[in-house]
Amino acid sequence: MTAEVGCTVRHRRYVPYSHAHYGGNLVDGAYVLGLFGDVATELCIRTDGDEGLFAAYADVTFAAPVYGGDVLEVTATVERVGRRSRVVAFEAAVVCRADAARGPSAATVLDPPVVAVTAHGTVVVPDSPATS
Repeated sequence: MTAEVGCTVRHRRYVPYSHAHYGGNLVDGAYVLGLFGDVATELCIRTDGDEGLFAAYADVTFAAPVYGGDVLEVTATVERVGRRSRVVAFEAAVVCRADAARGPSAATVLDPPVVAVTAHGTVVVPDSPATS
């Protein structure tokens, strides 16, 4: 296994209403950061055979709200590969959103999706046997 620039992992997740902490069913930004951790874990497993550890975020931008009832597509893409570090670009986009005006269980597919959160972060993985 070798980490390569451009390697991408995607997750889709329904955001339960139980995660809404603020008025209007608004979900806090920490929820999305947790999803970034999940997708980074799979990325590290696929590229390095290890779950890795999150070391730092270089930046996080909250560009649009996330609500209970949304469906998010969360993406992690390797941007730079070091000996043990990987710089990863993250994006969370709302692909479906509840539409209560049409009915209590109605929802709409958003085309195009709404980019809600972006970030860059660094993960670290153990030395591979070939480099240690």
